[in-house]
Amino acid sequence: MTESPPLSLKDLQSLIRNMYGAKDVARGVDGTFMWLMEEVGELAAALREGTPEELALEFADVLAWLATIANVAGVDLDAAVRKKYGSGCPGCGQFLCCCDISEKP
Repeated sequence: MTESPPLSLKDLQSLIRNMYGAKDVARGVDGTFMWLMEEVGELAAALREGTPEELALEFADVLAWLATIANVAGVDLDAAVRKKYGSGCPGCGQFLCCCDISEKP
C-alpha cells in the first residue's frame, strides 16, 4: 500500500467538503455539532483506556468533524488558524509561549 500525500488543513477541509458537503449542509450546524461532541466523547474514552491505534482514529474523527462543522458554518480553518496563531501565541505574542502555565493563551 502506498502512503497518501500529506494533507494540509486546507486540503482536509476541502476533502471533507467534497466527500460529505451535501449531507453536512442538510444536517446543519446543530446536528453537526452533536456529532462532533459524540466524537469528542469517544476521544476522551480512548485517552483513558484505548489502544494507540484507537486513539489515533478518534483524533482523526474529531479533526474531520471539526472540519465538517467549519464547512457548514462557512469558516476557513486554515485562515482562522493563521490569523489566531500565525504571529505567535495569542497571549504573549511569542512563538515559544512564555505565558504562565495557569493562563489560557
